[in-house]
Amino acid sequence: MSPTRHDPAGPVRRPLTHGERVDWHLHSDNQLISPGLGVLRVFTPAGSWVVPPHRAVWVPAGVAHAHQAHGPAELRCLAFAAALNPLSLDRPTVLALTPLLRELIAALTGPQALGRATLEQAVLEQLRAAPELPLGLRTPRDPRLRDLAGLLAADPADPRTLAQLGAAVGAGERTLSRLFRRETGLSFPQWRAQLRLQHALALLAEGRSVTAVAAAAGYRSPSAFIEAFRLAFGTTPGRYQRES
Repeated sequence: MSPTRHDPAGPVRRPLTHGERVDWHLHSDNQLISPGLGVLRVFTPAGSWVVPPHRAVWVPAGVAHAHQAHGPAELRCLAFAAALNPLSLDRPTVLALTPLLRELIAALTGPQALGRATLEQAVLEQLRAAPELPLGLRTPRDPRLRDLAGLLAADPADPRTLAQLGAAVGAGERTLSRLFRRETGLSFPQWRAQLRLQHALALLAEGRSVTAVAAAAGYRSPSAFIEAFRLAFGTTPGRYQRES
């Protein structure tokens, strides 16, 4: 990975086709990235973040990152000087957007944004109260954990237990359990649940049915998927898909 430096002259609004990728790059400024349409997956060396509509990801200045679209998507980006960091975030973080904040981003990335300085100040004020959302997965450093994460990323529906996966990567269950907590801040069940939710968001953006997404993401039934999704996002996957 050799990220290029890219500092756009102003706000960015760019359509992306399904699967289109914006390769590794970094910025001198902080960036607020939000999909106007579809779902964006944001990658950094430290992990990946899934950003659905009505959400945004804050990427601090100097952090190398790449984007990939799931479903037809629209990339919207705002840049703020490195000194302007209303939540004092030092890592990429997914934030919830209020309807007002979403409209402000839409206005600033539109073709003719009037009163830009005032709108940008309003965005910063809104960001100070924006809740952080647990939509990221840290990339493990331990090679055994990386191999295990690769197996599950390739097939989130893989039903194997941690002990069975450990046999495939050459590590014991207790060792892997300890490593998961130390390197990702999550237990293995929490990490796998987060991975499955990320996968489900991407598949919903591609137009898959709730039943098909539940099976592909490894849930034992559509009702189990609906309940897990509702607990994580406060809405059902069907309603989320319609509103997105």
